[in-house]
Amino acid sequence: MRVAFIGLGVMGYHMAGHLAAKGHQVTVYNRTAAKAEQWVAAFGGKSAATPALAAQDAEVVCSCVGNDDDLRSVLTGKDGAYSNAPAGCVFVDHTTASANVARELYAAGSERGLHFVDAPVSGGEVGAQKGILTIMCGADEAVFGRVEAVLGAYGRAVTRIGGSGAGQLAKMVNQICIAGLLQGLSEAIAFGERAGLDMKVVLDVISKGAAGSWQLENRGPTMIEDKFDFGFAVDWMRKDLGLCLDEARRNGASLPVTAVVDQFYADLQQDGCGRADTSSLIKRLR
Repeated sequence: MRVAFIGLGVMGYHMAGHLAAKGHQVTVYNRTAAKAEQWVAAFGGKSAATPALAAQDAEVVCSCVGNDDDLRSVLTGKDGAYSNAPAGCVFVDHTTASANVARELYAAGSERGLHFVDAPVSGGEVGAQKGILTIMCGADEAVFGRVEAVLGAYGRAVTRIGGSGAGQLAKMVNQICIAGLLQGLSEAIAFGERAGLDMKVVLDVISKGAAGSWQLENRGPTMIEDKFDFGFAVDWMRKDLGLCLDEARRNGASLPVTAVVDQFYADLQQDGCGRADTSSLIKRLR
């Protein structure tokens, strides 16, 4: 298919590469043009000077940018992709953003004869590199059917959660789970270290029981080694948890643990650890 990809950051660069590798005709746009030129040199395809030009012949337009305002800018702002996309084009947004902006852009697209899918991802940069992301989609059922196979280029699990905004809400559930798991894991490791235990042995044992999790197996060993110069940054997690807490205020949900962990991440930011992996929560306890 003719696919445009807007936003070649840590995730988007690899995701767009998988689309090209699967034989799609890919046009990319990135705010820093040199990054787009680098992508074209690596994967082929072509680059465009604006989101509007990237979308002009596209059947599908994917985006992966920073936040709600960035997303509005590349879709409905000056030279935005909505202004130049052909009727019937499907927009698939992988930004972790608010459910409100997803619904807003769904409505704005519908007025123009365009379709919008909110499709945030989980799996981090490694998942993007390997093409094994989990993709949570909010979309009309028929529209989801049109793009499911395209998203399979970089998604191991591509699932329609519900209508517009449901993908973003599911990503919030994901981040709430991760925040609580990492704080619990941080406390457990710090406790075990103070008790004089060999925590590598302990984690190996408990990973085979009810305490086992992806975070324990993949972040536990590096937490023991005090290594945090990789992975999903504290700054990004705070942005995501802010979305969760804002949505909870709207829908009346109680998020006491999430609110506390968000403040722990704020402590880490103040200590200059904003770019450290989210597992750096343990640094507060050492």
